Amino acid sequence: MTLDISKQTVIVTGAGRGLGAAIAEALAREGAKVAINFRTSRREAESLADRLGDRTRAFQADIRDTDAVNRLVAEVTDAFGVPTTVVHNALTDFSFNGDARPKLSDLSWHDMTGQLDTALKGALNLIQAVRAGMAASGFGRIVTIGTNLFQNPVVPYHDYTAAKAALLSLTRTAAAELGPDGITVNMVSGGLLRTTAASSATPEAVFDLVAASTPLRRVTTPEEAADAVLFFVSPWGRAVTGQNLIVDGGLVFG
Repeated sequence: MTLDISKQTVIVTGAGRGLGAAIAEALAREGAKVAINFRTSRREAESLADRLGDRTRAFQADIRDTDAVNRLVAEVTDAFGVPTTVVHNALTDFSFNGDARPKLSDLSWHDMTGQLDTALKGALNLIQAVRAGMAASGFGRIVTIGTNLFQNPVVPYHDYTAAKAALLSLTRTAAAELGPDGITVNMVSGGLLRTTAASSATPEAVFDLVAASTPLRRVTTPEEAADAVLFFVSPWGRAVTGQNLIVDGGLVFG
């Protein structure tokens, strides 16, 4: 079974700004009903929903909280119908600044769990909350957001990269279990994006170095990464599951 994007109801986590906002905008442009999830960025999320029109709405929920995720899904269902699609983009507070990153000698387990709670626990909460509705209709699309850093840890962000690697494993095992229900699960892994809140602290020289290292000779934008999400949720991606698509201008050949 396939559904055109215009017939889908999509939850995008962490969609108030940055890549999440670009994904929400791309989906809305294709006619989907889009639930813009936010944790603290209320003003940005509500402003984006107002701009994108009456088929979008902002919904507050901390995806680390199982009860909050169940409430989110219930509220989205009341507003737009049963969610057909989830894009798990939410990122715990983080800055891509290699000089300020915690080094191995200073890294705490709290640093690790802070990343794991959003990336991994958040994904588990979402999958468990939407699975029954997707299985009942025989259609579901789940897209997680990863990173090219576990192929090429040019800057060793230990906590962030480890959490995203764990998320890739869950993406693949979930794809194996959910496939018989008509649910695909895939990952889109960007590199450094120009520019999001998380990459705003990145020195300009790093952007220049990344651009010079890619075959396309430029840094990928949030809008370009969002295009890859559209592929996975569209009918064009109907036979693709358990995959990790790297969208970084060719910096990493996966």
